[in-house]
Order: sequence, then C-alpha cells, then structure tokens
Amino acid sequence: MIRPPFLKEGDSIGITCPARKISLGDIQKAIEILESWNLKVIVGDTIGKEDHQYGGSDTERQADFQRMLNDPNIKAIIAARGGYGSVRIMDNLDFRAFLDHPKWLIGYSDFTYFHTQLSCNIGVESLHATMPINFATNTTDAISSLKNALFGKSLEYTFPAHPFNRNGSMQGEIVGGNLSILYSILGTKTILDTNKKILLLEDLDEYLYHIDRMMMALKRAGKLKNLAGLLVGGMTDMKDNAIPFGKTAEEIIQEHVAEYDFPVAYQFPSGHFEDNRAVFIGKNAQVNVERTSSLFKQ
Repeated sequence: MIRPPFLKEGDSIGITCPARKISLGDIQKAIEILESWNLKVIVGDTIGKEDHQYGGSDTERQADFQRMLNDPNIKAIIAARGGYGSVRIMDNLDFRAFLDHPKWLIGYSDFTYFHTQLSCNIGVESLHATMPINFATNTTDAISSLKNALFGKSLEYTFPAHPFNRNGSMQGEIVGGNLSILYSILGTKTILDTNKKILLLEDLDEYLYHIDRMMMALKRAGKLKNLAGLLVGGMTDMKDNAIPFGKTAEEIIQEHVAEYDFPVAYQFPSGHFEDNRAVFIGKNAQVNVERTSSLFKQ
C-alpha cells in the first residue's frame, strides 16, 4: 500500500467539488482554518459552479479533479462536500500522474467511491475525514484529528462502550465508509476487498428497511464473513415507514453479524455528525473493544 507524503507547512491543498454544488462562502471557514495551519489553499474551478444538484457538469467536475491529481505541487485534495456525483466522474479519471506523485485524497460520505477505489483497487492510502462544508460546525477534536493526520501524527480515540459491542482486539487495514456507497459498488469493477480487514460503516438519512437490504447484500456477497473487525459509526437521521420496521439501524447491523466471532464496536466517532474524526483508509489500525470503552489507534 502506497502512503502519500505527509504535509508540511507551506504545502498546497486543493478544494474541489466532485459531487454536489457548493458556494465559496460555504467553505470560507475551512479556508481560514487550513490557512491557519500554514497551508496554501487552491480553490478549484468547481467551487461556485452549478449544474442542477452538481458542482458543475460531469466534464467540469472531472477536469477540476484531474487537474489537481496531475499537479505535483498540490500535496492533498479535499472534497468540498458529499451529496451525489463522484461515481459519475470516477471511471474517467486518470491516476497515472497521481501514482507518480501520490497525495492525500480526503472526504467521506459520497467520497467513499474514491476511498474504495484507492485502497482496494489502486493501492494508495486515503483519509476518511470531515470536509469544508462541515468545518464551521465540527468539534475541535474533529478538526484537530484532520490536522494531525495530514501532518503525520498518530491517531488515538477512546469512545464509549455500547450494549451491542462484541469485545476483543481487532487489528487490520481499515476499509469502507458510507454503507450506501459500499452497497452500490457491489458487482462493479471497483472491488470491495474486506478479507481480514476492519470494515468501517456509517450512513445518513436512509430508511431502516434499506439498511437491512444493504446489510443483506454485503452478507450475501461474502463481505462480512472474514472481517478482522467491524467499526460502526454514525447511523444518523434514519427514517421509517408508516408501518414501522421494528428495529434500529444498530439492531439491524447486530442481527447480520451475530453469527460471526470478530470484534464489533459501535459509537465510533465517524460519520455525519459534528465529531467526525479522521481515519486512514488502507492503513492498519488496532482497536481494543472492552467492557467500559473502546480504544482506536492508527
């Protein structure tokens, strides 16, 4: 697995919009914070562009991302926000120049397409972390974790125990991210390799029956049976039907992993909420799941 160089003061970081549209004003707080770290911020051409929901047309979003991938002076690229649209440009991106000069690709949610392509298909680590749209409301710990990760410091988080936890020690490479995106890539040329790895799951604004459908799909595809462990982050703003599904998202996940014996930790600080901590995708981690709390180290 290739690890891009960590950043140093004076390096350049690009902000682009591979999915939903965003205005320059919406990322102003992020620009201020990144510049306070003595980074040079390169604002992409897609910031402020609009094509219905998207931050510009597919061609415009692809060109902006490609320009940043190709520029050796840009040492990291962070998605301005998620939404939907990354999958529409991913297959047309050329990663050859990126592999000559690897850099950190950063985001979460819809950006899970890129994380999975990089970790499981190209062999480059990436960073599952907050995005500029969220900087204004993120916790200090979330912002600090991104800075620590980018500048090469180790990550360590203690998070609360949960009744559904399965205690034990998990060690392995982190893969995954947004459950809906992982479900959508099953059967495509972006291969999700979970064998002997720690799977991270989070999601937002999904119907509970669909959480069950997606977990069933992962299970039937063999993506759960050989895990080193499971980290369950935020299952945020779940929705239900007029006839209730009858289980929470956490109960649904618990049901589908009950037959396995790998450790499971809920309440991991990753997902669509203010305390969204940075996690390296494609890098080994150690997680100790104990009776009173869990400890994540990477």
